[in-house]
Amino acid sequence: MDKLRRLRLAKDAMDRDWADPALDLDTVAAHAGYSRYHFLRAFRDAYGETPGQYLTHRRIERAEEMLRGANLTVTEICTLVGFSSLGTFSARFKARTGLTPSAYRARHVGRGASLIPGCYAMLWAGGFNTATSKKRAGPDPAYGDEQEQQPADRRAEP
Repeated sequence: MDKLRRLRLAKDAMDRDWADPALDLDTVAAHAGYSRYHFLRAFRDAYGETPGQYLTHRRIERAEEMLRGANLTVTEICTLVGFSSLGTFSARFKARTGLTPSAYRARHVGRGASLIPGCYAMLWAGGFNTATSKKRAGPDPAYGDEQEQQPADRRAEP
């Protein structure tokens, strides 16, 4: 497999899993089949930025969309786009856009359709853990389908 194709596989993984805060250099490098250091150099040579910078740009782009279109707090958006620190998110957002997330929202809200309610945006982004969002691990019966268990007979056997 050629070098560029391997790098594209890793880039595709970042494009697909951008919201996962556990997405790190080792994981992405594994998609390309490179060590972390070789991958870092190869990615920067091919795309002009490091994998971390690319992933941050993707996350900021998604945050911009959410700030313009969803009725969520900045903290909720920070978490949904994969940042674990509100301070880091705000600093990176301002460095990229020139505005704080709150100032960005104030400038862009009201120029189009009304905001999507936060509950829908969170559900779409996978921010809620609901009983129906997780599959059952095994073939256990559904609620109400269980057979009533009889207590075990604890008498000594003859």
